Amino acid sequence: MKVFLRGVILEWMEIHGPARPTVTAVAAPEPATLVNDGELSLTFIGAGSAFSKKYYQNNLLIVKGQDHLLVDCGTRTPEALAALGLSVTNIKNYLITHTHADHIGGLEEVMLLNRYFARQKAAIVVTPRLRDILWSWSLRGGAAYNEVHEGRPLTFEDFWDPIFPRRVRGADRELAVARVGNIELALFRTKHIPDTALSWRDSFPSYGLVIDRRILFTSDSRYDPELVLAMDAAYPLEAIFHDCQLFPGGVHAYLEELAALPPAIKAKTRLMHYGDKVEEFHARIAELGFAGLAEEWRTYRFPVAMAH
Repeated sequence: MKVFLRGVILEWMEIHGPARPTVTAVAAPEPATLVNDGELSLTFIGAGSAFSKKYYQNNLLIVKGQDHLLVDCGTRTPEALAALGLSVTNIKNYLITHTHADHIGGLEEVMLLNRYFARQKAAIVVTPRLRDILWSWSLRGGAAYNEVHEGRPLTFEDFWDPIFPRRVRGADRELAVARVGNIELALFRTKHIPDTALSWRDSFPSYGLVIDRRILFTSDSRYDPELVLAMDAAYPLEAIFHDCQLFPGGVHAYLEELAALPPAIKAKTRLMHYGDKVEEFHARIAELGFAGLAEEWRTYRFPVAMAH
């Protein structure tokens, strides 16, 4: 518990003290699109940590042909989407990795705008267990009691069309697969919280994913080299996007821990979920052999010809 609190305090201090960082104005980004010519494209709606004031929050838009999926929708994600020319009502498919606010804080806006303005339901990829946690502990209070529907409060399914991933029999980490159109997803448990958890088995539910068998996206995870090596062995990974914090302790992978990964892994790994002082670490990240940072509002394209 003390380690976790120290991590939260350090992350907060990185933003708020001793000197408040200057938020640099950036040029307006190109409008985001929800269709492409069939390539797999990944756009980081944000790439920052939970408390970032410069890089929004680490949420990902996947587009492939006519299909799209937003991975997580944090507190600031509706604002970030608006800067990219999109409303949350334009997003038809969501996936939730876990229930911290930088990953689900925008979902109430999604639900209310969809139900009362757009008159639609979005699809959501979520495991049954995480669905229950998400609704009962996070979303119900702001959504269930806005109306009486058929003599009862509203339910999760009144707002969402859930897509439950199918468990792969005998697979480790509760591996489960799902499809959103022609986007193939494999979800797996990660070791994120609490800080005392010895493995993913005694961690609170949180998930990473492999996209189209090509891309590993860890979402939030402590340092877990067994996971990265296993996924790299199981899939022909072209790129890895890995959680990274810039100080030790807490519930995220520390940069200097990630330095121990094999050189071939680091060469295709971009770091995400970083704090607002990341510019001070550019040289160190390059020195360690990482591909670099996942950048806010940047689209990473993986051509059709490279598909496996």
